[in-house]
This record gives sequence, C-alpha cells and structure tokens, in this order.
Amino acid sequence: MGLLSKKDVALIKDPLADNNPITIQVLGICSALAITAELEAAIVMSVSVLFVLGIGNVVISLMRNIIPSKIRIIVQLIVVAALVIIVDQVLKAFAYELSKTLSVFVGLIITNCIIMGRFEAFALGNGPWKSFLDGIGNALGYGAILIIVAFFRELLGAGTLLGYKVLGDPIEKTGLYAIGYENNGFMIMPPMALIVVGIIIWVQRTRNKALIED
Repeated sequence: MGLLSKKDVALIKDPLADNNPITIQVLGICSALAITAELEAAIVMSVSVLFVLGIGNVVISLMRNIIPSKIRIIVQLIVVAALVIIVDQVLKAFAYELSKTLSVFVGLIITNCIIMGRFEAFALGNGPWKSFLDGIGNALGYGAILIIVAFFRELLGAGTLLGYKVLGDPIEKTGLYAIGYENNGFMIMPPMALIVVGIIIWVQRTRNKALIED
C-alpha cells in the first residue's frame, strides 16, 4: 500500500486541472495580473504561496477544534500574516533585489482568496495530513498558471527567460528581410495576463467539456 491513497492523490491532482483555483474557481487573479511579466517573480511568488498555504492549512487544521467560530477569520489572518512575514524576511536575506520587486505583492498573500478559501473550506473540517495535501495541491495549481503565463509574457514581451536572452537581438531590417526578434511590449502590459489566462481557460475547457457552464 502506497503512502498516498487515491483520495490523497486527488487532493493534489484536482487543483492542477479540473479544479484549478485560478482558471476554474477564478481566485488569485490579482497575482496573475501583477507579477507575471517576469518568470523569476512568478516562480518566487508560487514557492511563497506553496509554503504559506501548505503550512497554514496544517496550523489551522491543528487548531480547528479550539478556535471560537466568532474569531476564526481573525485567527486565520494572524496565521497567514506570520507565515508571510517569514517569507518576506527570507527573501530579504537571500534575494534582496527580488524582494524589493515583490515587496507589495508578497504582503498581499495575506489577502489571497485562495489561502483564506482553503482555510475555511478545507482546513477547518479536515485533519492535518489531508489539509497539507490540499494546501500543496492548490498552491501547485495556482503556481502552474502563474508560471505558464509568466513564461509566455516574458518570452514574447522581452525575448528573455529568467533574464537570459532567448529570442536573439532586436530586429534589424536589411532590404526586404528582417533579422532577429522585435519585442512585443504589449505582452508585458497587465491586460495580457488576463488574455493569456483566458487562452488557458479556453484550452482547458476545450479538452474537458464537463467544465463548460450551461
């Protein structure tokens, strides 16, 4: 018998596809809009949310029987705020320049609807192990969309990936021909994040007709 049951595996796999927090539940859109112009920022934000949601779900699950219902939202905010502070301090210690870029958005993890939603919908009613898997699954689903969006936005918008040149030098016209790649500045503008997410949703629902709403 494996370490994970089928239900455990489903907790991780479902948010990656048919129950993705961004494309299906339409949560966390602000992050997809704000920090996906650069792949590095998207990866760091994804890892940050993975840590906060995975650990946060476990903490809330362990405390679920002692949290008075009237103050449960306050307790949840305190837990997520403490974890976000840890993430922020680690970034400042090991990736200071990137921490300055993400400073505001790391703080906004506190109000990320995905995190508060999983606390409410799952961690308060399930044990620590399942809550941990649920947190990891939803964070991976969230991160996957961020990274896909950032990949195409940085590649087509700046011709780079993780800051390294990929599509060659800026375009040079020689007679009737064009050499190189001319950056598409529109790709790094915020509206393109929503357009790319929209394309992902279209592809996802084309592959799975059950996701199409009546």
